[in-house]
Amino acid sequence: MGSFFSGIMLGLSLIVAIGAQNVWVLSQCMSGANRLVIALVCIICDALLIIVGVFAANEIKLLMPSLIPWLTYAGVMILLYIAFGSAMRAIKGSSGLKINDSKAKNWKVTAIAALAICLLNPHVYLDTVVLLGSLGALQPSPAYFAAGACVASAFWFGSLTAFAPKLRVLLSSPARWRLFDSIMAAILTLMAIQLWTMA
Repeated sequence: MGSFFSGIMLGLSLIVAIGAQNVWVLSQCMSGANRLVIALVCIICDALLIIVGVFAANEIKLLMPSLIPWLTYAGVMILLYIAFGSAMRAIKGSSGLKINDSKAKNWKVTAIAALAICLLNPHVYLDTVVLLGSLGALQPSPAYFAAGACVASAFWFGSLTAFAPKLRVLLSSPARWRLFDSIMAAILTLMAIQLWTMA
């Protein structure tokens, strides 16, 4: 069960970090888009990429053991890069949430847009396939780790879409976004240090 909880914690630490996908999800849900469709597309895409990443990395570990440390180092660099971006946004105060009130679009249009955001975003592959995949391969039970990361994704996107109306009020303040980015930068830096010690 340790691998399962590691998957949840590491999954949340990456997914919660503000990026293009989360900002898009928030802005669409707060503008009245099809929240259930957005949540399902994001959760399914994340789950598929996490599973592929974990089990592909596990196969690579069996076939090419020398490659895993390099994947781990790449994961450290990715974490530090994302943390740096969060820290810079917090310092400069460049975070923000641009909301355009509009009528809900057709659910098919929303689903296609969500797929594009999920699958055409390189950070999604770096986070789920490379980073979580290499971490999962190091776990005693990769399957439990993958399950935990999938639960983290479902919890996060389910929460984002469900509470979007309240989040609209809460996160409309640039100061609160700067605080949130500061917290995420600190968490991701700590995760990078922990990952480095595992290498």
